[in-house]
Amino acid sequence: MNLALFDLDNTLLNGDSDFEWSQFLIRIGILDRELFEVKNLGFYNQYKAGTLDIHEFLDFQLKPLSRHSRKTLDEWHQQFMTEDVMPMITDKSRGLVEAHRAAGDVCVIITATNSFVTRPIAREFGIEHLIATEPEQREGEFTGRVAGVPCFREGKIVRLDSWLKERDWTLDSFADSTFYSDSLNDLPLMCKVKKPVAANPDETLRAHAMRHDWRIISLRE
Repeated sequence: MNLALFDLDNTLLNGDSDFEWSQFLIRIGILDRELFEVKNLGFYNQYKAGTLDIHEFLDFQLKPLSRHSRKTLDEWHQQFMTEDVMPMITDKSRGLVEAHRAAGDVCVIITATNSFVTRPIAREFGIEHLIATEPEQREGEFTGRVAGVPCFREGKIVRLDSWLKERDWTLDSFADSTFYSDSLNDLPLMCKVKKPVAANPDETLRAHAMRHDWRIISLRE
């Protein structure tokens, strides 16, 4: 039995669902463009540079969820999937996931983006298992706060270990463990698996992958 872990944004997706969700809310008039667009771009640039304060970002990202009913949010997300997410899914990404599924591998999307945004995307890929940052909920509605450890940088290792423990597994339970990611932020987890793969890598990750003879692929068309 093998384990296949997939980062989502800029890896399986040709774009960033976290960033685009805020842009979508701006576009449909839910968030004020003047107040939110510059902040959204700033956080995205910090993420790419490896300097993001995840708790500051989550306060920005999750607060809007608390201001609207879950029913309304789900309706907006359906529109977001159609207009923004589906164009970011490439045939190469679908093919990669299908190859692992056909081989009988345990497939998991592991992402810093919150589970409200990403669970429907995981379903679109046919991936049952999602490890994501969890928005806190109370009686089915979002509070605007994060629940537990954010699934970011070393937090991905914490969350993966917890997910494995719930199933009486460890990474050593698998003959092979592969992790596909584009980001320098995922280096902590990439160094834990048996087969790290730099997919659409940023410059820092590409340089690290070349120094360590990691496989480098493109999932873009």
